Amino acid sequence: MQNIYTTFYRLVFVFMFITSCSSPQKESATLLIYGGPIYTVDSTQTMVEAVATKDSIILFAGSLAEAEQYKTEKTQLIDLQGKTMTPGLIEGHGHFMGLGYNELNLDLLNTTSYQQIIDAVAEEVKKVGPGEWITGRGWHQSKWDQMPEETVNGFQTHDLLSAVSPDNPVYLRHASGHAGFANAKAMEVAGIQVLPKDGIDKLEIEGGEVMRDALGRPTGIFNERAMTLITQHIPETTPEKDVKAFELAVAACHRNGITGFHDAGIGRETIALYEKMRNTDQMDIRIYAMLTGWDKELLTEWYEKGPRVDPENLFTIRSVKLNCDGALGSRGAWLLESYTDRPGHFGHETLPMAFVKTTALNGLKHGFQVCSHAIGDRANREILDRYEAAFKDVPSATTDHRFRIEHAQHLHPDDIPRFAELQVIPAMQAVHMSSDRPWAIDRLGEKRIKEGAYMWQTLLQSGIPIVNGTDVPVEPIDPIASLYASISRKTLKGTPEGGYEPEQKMTREQALRSYTLDAAYGAFEENVKGSITPGKLADFTVYNQDIMTVEEEKFLETKIAMTIFDGQVVYTMK
Repeated sequence: MQNIYTTFYRLVFVFMFITSCSSPQKESATLLIYGGPIYTVDSTQTMVEAVATKDSIILFAGSLAEAEQYKTEKTQLIDLQGKTMTPGLIEGHGHFMGLGYNELNLDLLNTTSYQQIIDAVAEEVKKVGPGEWITGRGWHQSKWDQMPEETVNGFQTHDLLSAVSPDNPVYLRHASGHAGFANAKAMEVAGIQVLPKDGIDKLEIEGGEVMRDALGRPTGIFNERAMTLITQHIPETTPEKDVKAFELAVAACHRNGITGFHDAGIGRETIALYEKMRNTDQMDIRIYAMLTGWDKELLTEWYEKGPRVDPENLFTIRSVKLNCDGALGSRGAWLLESYTDRPGHFGHETLPMAFVKTTALNGLKHGFQVCSHAIGDRANREILDRYEAAFKDVPSATTDHRFRIEHAQHLHPDDIPRFAELQVIPAMQAVHMSSDRPWAIDRLGEKRIKEGAYMWQTLLQSGIPIVNGTDVPVEPIDPIASLYASISRKTLKGTPEGGYEPEQKMTREQALRSYTLDAAYGAFEENVKGSITPGKLADFTVYNQDIMTVEEEKFLETKIAMTIFDGQVVYTMK
């Protein structure tokens, strides 16, 4: 019996020796990162000491001692020197070319008065020739320190703007993108500067509004679909300018730690541009694109082709964006009850709900996710109703549809649990709460605000993830501001003490997930990015301080120290 045991153990030893000699060497890392807190957003190990990557893929995440086994003389070493690293941040809802063009045109996001807008346009007039269009974006009357003396429905009128730009048509988009402000010259070009004597109704626009004074004269404010009366006359851009805007947008993303971007609504020209940039190795960002719902022919073509999932995870098209109501700031959000500060006005249904149902059915049948813009409580309810009806009509296609509602800002309490019940993902930009909440109560009143506005924690507790972001260029792309709003429920000035409706705050873990793994989930990409997990893409964001532990009052001091995309350092803070 002893001989049998001896023979057995010898055979085991020989087998182990042979297999150890024949096993391949560990793969060598091209990059080894260590020296600071690394938050993985991976439930199996939430923090690690080091990460090793090979080209664009994560090889290892764990202890530094184990990670060093992947190191060779060719491995690039990055010592974080106490800085903090997370998975690469994902902008869960934005407008990529809008980001780029905001850097090319007048950027009015930081203006705090009508006079500042006038001054900015006056300076631009000096730089352009007579008749040349001046365009910009970012003004928001509810964020001004003071309102001008003359207003109509809470908006400024064009007279002062027109006075400084008599020979140049000017069109300035509201920060929300759901209203525009035109001067007299722009309205003259559009043929609407003087109303016809036979009535005002010629300027009635379904799904929009041309704002007028007591005498029926246009004030320069064009709301929702009425914006096209002006925008159709603005000269088209050039291919060179498009490329420049694209490059500026990529650079802005890298400066802000953004490695992935959900582009909320693109058309043919933008698709062609992105394909060109990808094919020439200039797509240094991962774009998950939503087809614009305004172009029905485009949707039909893509339904026939089916989704395109990029094997290199650079430019994927598998969703449709529908714009179903307006914004709260311009009083275009579609409400169940009228605006508190404009009785009798309910906002705008900017897209027929029948088309939402049709698109939902087409999405289910052809494999496309549907993402519908809805800010007001009625818009959210109507869309949920159409989604639910489509799910019942095509039950076989609803196992993993991941339909979304973009913004989902103001919900009726009865509709909040429906998101989890229907597995509809809310894509909510936390920074909107920080910017809008001080004046949103004027639009909705206290009851609606407290029961259904920016209901992050209630939605999360119901079992549905939230996709975070900024809606750039509606807000600056800065993710630190949105993360701060997520955890504090305060304005960027740190008010009020304790935050607005503090029970709806996200935890820091929830906030980080909403910008990483949950954002990836919202694009069917959680298996390739969103956490620091071996086998996933080597996209990382590095911060100058620990965002998971720094005191709340110092959170906004956080800076992006480094951005790593596809295993390459693409940005380093100077």
